[in-house]
Amino acid sequence: MDASRVRAVAALVAAMAGAVRLPEVARAAAEGARTALGGSFAALSVWERERGRLRVLVNTGRLVAGEEEFPVDESYAVRDFPEIALASPSEPRAWVERADGPRRGAALRRQGRGCCVAAPVVLADRAWGELYVARDAGAAVFTPEEAEFAAVLASVTATGLTQYERLERVRRLAFTDPLTGLGNRRAVDERLAEAVAAHRAGGEPLVLVVCDVNGLKKVNDTYGHAAGDRLLERFGRLLSLCTAAFPGALAARLGGDEFALVVTGHPDTEVEAAVEGLCRGAAGLALGEGVACGIAGTGEGVGPPPTARRLFRLADAAQYRAKATHAPGPVVAGRGAEGRAALRMADTPGAHAPGEPERRRFRGRE
Repeated sequence: MDASRVRAVAALVAAMAGAVRLPEVARAAAEGARTALGGSFAALSVWERERGRLRVLVNTGRLVAGEEEFPVDESYAVRDFPEIALASPSEPRAWVERADGPRRGAALRRQGRGCCVAAPVVLADRAWGELYVARDAGAAVFTPEEAEFAAVLASVTATGLTQYERLERVRRLAFTDPLTGLGNRRAVDERLAEAVAAHRAGGEPLVLVVCDVNGLKKVNDTYGHAAGDRLLERFGRLLSLCTAAFPGALAARLGGDEFALVVTGHPDTEVEAAVEGLCRGAAGLALGEGVACGIAGTGEGVGPPPTARRLFRLADAAQYRAKATHAPGPVVAGRGAEGRAALRMADTPGAHAPGEPERRRFRGRE
């Protein structure tokens, strides 16, 4: 491999290593291959086996009408490209197609391109997808040597994707509750900090819900901890279904019997309606005694622009009032008698009704 190609490979490796999210990784791979092969256009696609299709993750370079950098659902039947399905790491290969060819010729002509080179991307001994680079009509057709180099670039891309997937698994473990598969406290803290910043910058609505699964200790003591874990998993599924109504929301388990939901872009009233349904669903679980939920949002009369810590205190206090009064639905900080009581409690550390023990986690945030 000559020096220019070595430099191109090194640049591709560096670009992929510097990317954090999959769209960025995919763009770095496609753009690096386009530059290395002197193409006018490049794409990286992933093989979605359940659909039997190659889905385009990114298009780079000169785009024509109908092409998007990050398409929502541009895909092609993998049966039309058996070389992808049959690819193996022991025999990496790429192939060249021309605008006058039978398979991709019509598409190349329609896009004003004269030729392309396609190379399978293979991860962990399995075909993962395709790296594709094209040149405009009138440009030199890719040579067999360039096709071999495309196969090398596909292998380098596979290495970068493998590293990304390893790091992504580590990130998921760091931000995921192992029992329920929901986010964990670290994920909530990070999302809440971002949401508070967005609210302060542009006024985007923000709502935090804190939930406490009632009766977990009784279930553990009576039926064993495996039964308690099943209760938590089942409530986690209910919370996940609730979250689906709010794109971009985060459902999480804070620890023990406590869960949280962070919602942005939706008013408190919408979230309250969804959480009322969550409470009804939790009341119908075979084990446990329902759930106590507290809501704190930026749309209520809760005082100055919130910090993440204050929102947690408000939601905790509202949850405490819901639990203390056996409320069938959520308590919203600042709304109604219980909501106003929660507001006073959040603003007066240590405040609670005579004879009522403070919540352990609420006390811990004073």
